[in-house]
Amino acid sequence: MHPDGPCTGLAAVSTALLAMSRRLEVHDVLRTIVVSARELLDAEYAALGVPDDHGGFAQFVVDGISEEQWRRIGPLPRQHGILAAMLHDEGPERLTDVRRDPRFGGWPAAHPDMSDFLGMPIRDGEETLGALFLTNKHDKGVNGDNGDKGGAPGGRGFTDEDEELLSLLAQHAAIALTNARLHERSRELTIAEERSRLAHELHDAVSQKLFSLRLTAQAAAALVDRDPARAKDELQQVAALAAEAADELRAAVTELRPAALDEDGLVATLRDHVRVLDRAHAAHVTFTCDGIRALPASQEEALLRVAQEALHNALRHSGADRVEVALTRHAAGALLAVRDNGRGFSPRAVRTAGRHLGLVSMRDRAGGVGGQLEVRSEPGAGTTIEMEVPGG
Repeated sequence: MHPDGPCTGLAAVSTALLAMSRRLEVHDVLRTIVVSARELLDAEYAALGVPDDHGGFAQFVVDGISEEQWRRIGPLPRQHGILAAMLHDEGPERLTDVRRDPRFGGWPAAHPDMSDFLGMPIRDGEETLGALFLTNKHDKGVNGDNGDKGGAPGGRGFTDEDEELLSLLAQHAAIALTNARLHERSRELTIAEERSRLAHELHDAVSQKLFSLRLTAQAAAALVDRDPARAKDELQQVAALAAEAADELRAAVTELRPAALDEDGLVATLRDHVRVLDRAHAAHVTFTCDGIRALPASQEEALLRVAQEALHNALRHSGADRVEVALTRHAAGALLAVRDNGRGFSPRAVRTAGRHLGLVSMRDRAGGVGGQLEVRSEPGAGTTIEMEVPGG
C-alpha cells in the first residue's frame, strides 16, 4: 500500500502521467519525468540520463540539486559506474547502499552523499531511451513526519511497491518521450520543407527581376550615345526594377520568420538555440531570462536574429570560452545582452577597415523595430552587444 493511501497515490500517479503527456518538447518531458518520479517515490534526489552513441550520456537531468551545486559538481564522466551500466541493463536495479556496489567509483567533492538507490531503464522495444535514477528514500516516522533521509542503517529504503510504481512511470515516460521526439522531428521537417519552398520562390522571383534588370541596363548602355532621352527612360526602368527586386527580398525574409518562434515564443526558441550551440561548441554558452512578457512579433524576431548574429560572431571569431545570453525586462520592453570573454576588437578600427561583423545588419534590425543597439568592446576585454526594444 502506498504510504499516502490508495486514493492519494492513484491521484498522484494520474497527475504525473497527465503532466508528461501534455509536454511536447523533449527537454520539458525529461524534466517532468524526473520531478514526477522524485515526488511520487518520496526520494531526495532523482536523475534521468539519455544515452549518446558512445556509451555515455547525451543529456542528464537532475532534480533535488540546486543549479549552483550542480555547477560545482562539474561534468559527468563519460562512463559513470552504475549509472552508465543502467543504460545497458534491461531491468531495474535496487541497492541498499550504492557506495558498496563494486561498480561505484566515487563522487566529485561537491557531490551530495547518497546511499539507497533505485534505477529503472526507460525502453521502447529494444531501444533504451534513458534511465531513471532515484536515491535517498525519505524515511517516515510513525506520525508520517520525515525522519532521517537516505538509506542509513535501519532506514526503510526503496520497496517492491516503489519499484513497481517506477516501472509504471517508466513505461509511460517511454511513450511521452517517443511522442516528443516525433513532434520535434516533424516540426524540423516542416521547417525544412517550408524553407525549401521559399528558397525556390525567392530564386524564381529574384531571377526574373535580375534578368529584366540586365536586359534593361544593356539597352540603356546601347542608347546612351545615339538616343540619351530613351537611355534615361531605360535607366528609370532599371531603378524601378531594382526597387521591385528589393521588395521581393524583404518579403521573402519576412516569410522566413522561424516557425519555432511562432509556436514557442522568443524565450523558448532562444533557450533551445543556446542549448544547441552549447553542445556544438567548446565554449560554454548560457542563457538567462527574467520577467519577459510577450512582445510584438516583429520585435521578437529582431531580438532573435540579433542574438543569433552576435552568437555567431562570438563563437566563430572571438576565441571566447564563455558566452552569456541574457534577456531581461526593461521598462515595458526588453533588453537583450550577449557577452563573451573573447579577444575583443576596436569597433572604430572595424568600421575603418570596412569590416562590419554583422554590426550594420544588427543596427538595422534594432532600428527597424524602434530599438537601439549598443556595442562595447576593446582588444583583450571581450565584447558585449546589447539591444533594447520598447514595449508593444
